[in-house]
Amino acid sequence: MRKQDSGMGMPLQLTVILSGTLLLAFTYYHINYQNHLTEGGFVGLSLLGKYVLGISPSLSILILDIPVLLIAMIFKGRAFVLNTFISVGAFTVFYSLMERYSGWVINLQDNLPLAALLSGVLTGLGAGMVLRGGGASGGDDILSLLISEWKGIKVGTVFILMDVIVLALSLFYMPLKETLYTVMAVVVAGYVITFTTSLGRPKLSKAPKIQPKLSKPHDGTVM
Repeated sequence: MRKQDSGMGMPLQLTVILSGTLLLAFTYYHINYQNHLTEGGFVGLSLLGKYVLGISPSLSILILDIPVLLIAMIFKGRAFVLNTFISVGAFTVFYSLMERYSGWVINLQDNLPLAALLSGVLTGLGAGMVLRGGGASGGDDILSLLISEWKGIKVGTVFILMDVIVLALSLFYMPLKETLYTVMAVVVAGYVITFTTSLGRPKLSKAPKIQPKLSKPHDGTVM
């Protein structure tokens, strides 16, 4: 089992996680929602499931998240999963409060490139902060992190690839213009996540950090 290695004390960890989560909630509501940018990741898949199969997003997200959380429990430990629950719960609270009480409207409908850029920078920073704090903001972020550590690929690159695939499928129900600008936001976010999570840390090793249980070395050579 991989232990938590954020290198932070608990108060600082929680501060970083909650700050990143607040930034995510702010961006998703004031930038993405108000300017009709769509979503990638598990949220995008759940919306696709509703459109194609009529499955409620609340149910499909749960179906997607549970297996990933169980895998994370094995490879990342209970502390990581607990931090993820804190982030997810805090996001729900923050987003709901903004929906109810925020009168701030950031209308960038006439400048969607700027909306996409802001969305990418802020969501990338927020998600990166949560990851640096030792958690994740959702099941898709966990999956990106696990694949990154297993395959030695930058976490932001995995994030981009997963979201672009989902967004391509989302063209079934989303306008092309908003989808393309969301792809732009996702690409920017991916680079910002990589920068945020790798800042001050050694480069990610090319060797997998998560070894499948059935894989055994043929000899004592370290690859």
